[in-house]
Amino acid sequence: MTSSASDPIVSIRNVSKTYASGFHALKDVSLDIHRGEIFALLGPNGAGKTTLINIVCGIVNASAGTVVADGHDIVRDARAARMKIGLVPQELSTDAFESVWATTRFSRGLFGRPPDPAHLEKTLRALSLWDKRNSKIMALSGGMKRRVLIAKALSHEPSILFLDEPTAGVDVELRRDMWQMVRELRERGVTIILTTHYIEEAEEMADRIGVIRKGELIVVEDKHVLMRKLGSKQLTLQLQAPLDRIPEALAGEPLALADDGQTLVYTFDTQAERTGIATLLRRLAEHGIDFKDLHSSESSLEDIFVSLVHGEGGEASTSFPESATRSARA
Repeated sequence: MTSSASDPIVSIRNVSKTYASGFHALKDVSLDIHRGEIFALLGPNGAGKTTLINIVCGIVNASAGTVVADGHDIVRDARAARMKIGLVPQELSTDAFESVWATTRFSRGLFGRPPDPAHLEKTLRALSLWDKRNSKIMALSGGMKRRVLIAKALSHEPSILFLDEPTAGVDVELRRDMWQMVRELRERGVTIILTTHYIEEAEEMADRIGVIRKGELIVVEDKHVLMRKLGSKQLTLQLQAPLDRIPEALAGEPLALADDGQTLVYTFDTQAERTGIATLLRRLAEHGIDFKDLHSSESSLEDIFVSLVHGEGGEASTSFPESATRSARA
């Protein structure tokens, strides 16, 4: 079975995982990863991100469902599927007494690839590891050890690369270096799937974003579409005189009053035909509420993520935040 360029490079269908303890780690997850994209999988600890990655990589067996990686079923054609996949795990686990060159060469051999020193050199140079090729892994910094894990994952020339929390525990400068490296890998045709706790990482790099919560995939969307659909804007007004409370006549508006009474915040829907700002300002004037300054701000991906993961009533929201919905109706 082969893939065409238009096919998803990873196709996950109705995958569930229940452990012997009865814990449901994944619940009927279906997802297509497009060839050549950077896909970010977000979710709190225990949401099922690593379990899903481990199933695709053949490390954990699914209780139900199927996975196809670059045209190969991961169960029926396990070896061919695994050849297509590189995995950079969370843990910095590698042979401490081996040299960088030896461990990378060994990883390539594990997949039955013939020796190719030129490819290994290119990979190590791309990761700024060439000068460290003869160093023992135990002598490297944490950031360099993580680079070695990436080199090992790329040693057999996979078309799919999973990065499970790739920048956990590394400094900001190294994190940005790794972001650049991920972009370069994508330009070389590698499909990247990453999990991360750093919201700015997904916002910076991803083409699409999936959010997983309690084993369920609750939203998958293009990053910009997600921010446009679920984003809201806020208009902050600095008042001339403090208020004790919002007047009853304005109770239906999506307004919040700061504790000091000096600031009013109006939340509105970025997709609505009318923002309601003009009406709001007129009504404030009618009630003798004057302001000396105002500015607007837009919700970040982090705000959206928090609203999805902590949806009211335990259900994930896949529509506008409540305040924005009220605004659209007003």
